[in-house]
Amino acid sequence: MHIVVKPLAQSEVEITVTLPWEAWKRHAAKAAKNIAKDVKLPGFRPGKVPQEVIEKKYGKEAILLEAADIAIQESYPEVLRQEKLETIGRPKAEVKEATEGKDLEYVVTTAVMPKATLKPWKDAVKKINKEQAAEKIEVSEEDVTKELDRLAKTRAKFITVNRAAQKDDNVEVDFQVFRNGVVIENGTGKKHPLVLGSNTFIPGFEEQLIGMKTGEEKEFELSFPAEYHAKDLAGQTATFKVELRLIQEREVPVIDDAFAQSLGKFMTIDELKANIKEGMVEEKKQQGKEAHQAKIVEELIGLTEAALPAVMVDEEVHKMIHEFESQVQSMGMNLDEYLKGLGKTHKDLHKDWVPQAEKRLKAALALDEVAKDQEIEVAAEEVEVEMNKTLQYYKTMTDVEKKIDLEKLYSYVKGKMQNEKVFEYLLKL
Repeated sequence: MHIVVKPLAQSEVEITVTLPWEAWKRHAAKAAKNIAKDVKLPGFRPGKVPQEVIEKKYGKEAILLEAADIAIQESYPEVLRQEKLETIGRPKAEVKEATEGKDLEYVVTTAVMPKATLKPWKDAVKKINKEQAAEKIEVSEEDVTKELDRLAKTRAKFITVNRAAQKDDNVEVDFQVFRNGVVIENGTGKKHPLVLGSNTFIPGFEEQLIGMKTGEEKEFELSFPAEYHAKDLAGQTATFKVELRLIQEREVPVIDDAFAQSLGKFMTIDELKANIKEGMVEEKKQQGKEAHQAKIVEELIGLTEAALPAVMVDEEVHKMIHEFESQVQSMGMNLDEYLKGLGKTHKDLHKDWVPQAEKRLKAALALDEVAKDQEIEVAAEEVEVEMNKTLQYYKTMTDVEKKIDLEKLYSYVKGKMQNEKVFEYLLKL
């Protein structure tokens, strides 16, 4: 087998493969059988038509082309192994020569993993680390007090009252929203919960409810904000009809020793404050670490040169959209409806996210280059231990190994663990 690999633009290659006649003629018999599967001829059972009959009916060329296809499918994986090529997406194959007695020649065009070039990076990372080390983590008494207030409000009791609604009350309302006398899409709600003053509804709506009493109805007009997510409503005036169904005032507990004790593991309010402060410090440390890593990654991306194949970027965008769709669904929404509200299509989303997909890919390539440069590796035993932890989640399933692509899982876990080791190294520079 003779192989010639020609590099093309955007990390694509053209692979020309030549197979001697002696190496590919053996596939003729199988090719004839493949064709015979779909042939119905009087006197022959399906799939049992002899090769010479197939040749007579369809011509030798049809069998040779089918044999060439079989030879390509068999030899192409070996070509990739010999040339150590890591391909991406679907290859395009074209038969150049498939004649009896002659060498088979075919050409495959395919995208391959891009080779990244990382410019000198250590000094830039060291500078970022130095700046990060100079930053102090501080949590003020005011921060702790605000967190205490928030915590107390989460444990408030709701008491139904018979008075006019006030700011900070919890209320329930039935509402309808009309434009030109017609209820708009998703423009009705029953027993819709709302905290007056939370500004979760469109501007002016909550203010209209203040002063209303239980059972009272009211009609008023409001304009949707100019930047409202539903483009057909942005800046438009609508009529709102509401009925106040319930008014509850919140009884927030007093922040004292008794409140601390109600949380289970504290005897005094000072103990609770100390615990809150410790938690906020840890949270700020984690946020600082994430921001620190993000700065390093951004720096490495800027120092990385790589010709990203279009198919690779396309796959990454599809992955991002799938991740986003899962997030939208977890909020009880449908991606199509969400995009409709934004006045966008799937095509718009794909186009908008191409730059971000390219950054993600460059970040992965940059981290991989650092790993190669510093000989950072993850032992197979470590990967298998981590894989087994993942597989434990599916231990109740039967034939779990058959249901999960273990090769993909291994690759994912290894990549994740390698990146963790790379960041551990980078943060210490």
